[in-house]
Amino acid sequence: MDKKKLKIARDKIDHLDKSIFNLIKKRTKIVKYMLNLKQFKNQIIDQKRIKIILKDIRKKSIQHSIDPKITTRIWRAMIWSYIDFQKRNFKKK
Repeated sequence: MDKKKLKIARDKIDHLDKSIFNLIKKRTKIVKYMLNLKQFKNQIIDQKRIKIILKDIRKKSIQHSIDPKITTRIWRAMIWSYIDFQKRNFKKK
């Protein structure tokens, strides 16, 4: 094992993780805004939209030679994490 190359690769991953973190921060801000637009708690989950998003992610993954199982799992976890966030933060108007 080449420890120097491994360190360089890990540094690249760390840099990407910082970018991902900043994107999650931006996404969270938008989700908070969207939550304020929802009048009823049952508006939080849109199964039809979730299916479309996951289907699109799978298609894009295949087109770009990324294992669709990885991307689908990531997106599913992200979607349900934000659903949980919205349910916990929903305030009746």
